[in-house]
Amino acid sequence: MSVAAFDLSGRLALVTGSTRGIGRTLAEGLSAAGATVVVHGRSLEQATAEAAAITAATGTPALATAFDVTDTAQIDTALTALEAEHGALDVLVNNAGIQRRAPLTEFTDEDWDDLVATNLSSAFKCARRAAAGMIARGSGRIINIGSVQSQLARPSIAAYSATKGGIVMLTKGLTADLAPHGVQVNALAPGYFATELTAALVADEEFSAWVAGRTPAGRWGATADLVGPLVFLASDAAAFVNGQTLYVDGGMTAVI
Repeated sequence: MSVAAFDLSGRLALVTGSTRGIGRTLAEGLSAAGATVVVHGRSLEQATAEAAAITAATGTPALATAFDVTDTAQIDTALTALEAEHGALDVLVNNAGIQRRAPLTEFTDEDWDDLVATNLSSAFKCARRAAAGMIARGSGRIINIGSVQSQLARPSIAAYSATKGGIVMLTKGLTADLAPHGVQVNALAPGYFATELTAALVADEEFSAWVAGRTPAGRWGATADLVGPLVFLASDAAAFVNGQTLYVDGGMTAVI
């Protein structure tokens, strides 16, 4: 296999929740591999600014869009506009997500509903809409972002763990429906990664020591560690990979 199998030139890739954090790094990584990336956020101004920064960094023009990933109508409107100008998506990365922490007996219905809507239902809704164009063309890649919490649990995040566990089974279910149409669905599951959203945890010496001790690689992940696995799953190099969850966690889920 040549390196050309990893080339994403000419492909249109939407990364939800990509104005910051892991999503932002994933968007730039796909752009560096040649894809025309659509940066997504709730603010079109912010998404446009990040798209311009990615274009400057990689030399590949990036686009911007803004919509609520929990709103079916907004998803349809945004993807219809993209398709009208650029054609159907080649790659969808369902990255948008939130976190809520509280002891179980104090966990509110509102926080549960928000987590399920943003972390799980949005992936289903975006995949359902994107799949129509992919099926018509006979090819496509959908990559759902899970977590080590897809397999492991910790106190105070039962709801988050449930949504990320759901991502694994959603990935398998979508594969059953879509693989016969040439559409591949897989999941990427990060371990503990240092981002602006986890800055307080990184700064907590006790917690960082726990991460280092619990992770065979002995460190927090850097967002750049996710780019290679994502490009692989989005590319022709993964042409026979369907329904899998790839844990990028420094070995955390491999040991007890």
